[in-house]
Amino acid sequence: MISKKYSQVLFMIFMSFGMSVIISGVVTAVNTGVIDGFPERWFNSWMFAFPVALFAAFTMAPIMRPLVNKIASKD
Repeated sequence: MISKKYSQVLFMIFMSFGMSVIISGVVTAVNTGVIDGFPERWFNSWMFAFPVALFAAFTMAPIMRPLVNKIASKD
């Protein structure tokens, strides 16, 4: 098992993976249609999208975490 101290990093990696798969698939389908060659176009789109999503997650998390903590109600 992986140590609990890496849970936030793993969360951002898995979330970036999942979101990039979905978003690249939707954008590819909207732009080119779900016709012959769609899986290859989707994969190529995802190969570009995943590193961008991962970079964005690691860049934005330190900015967004305090903002969310500030606006979230305390129970």
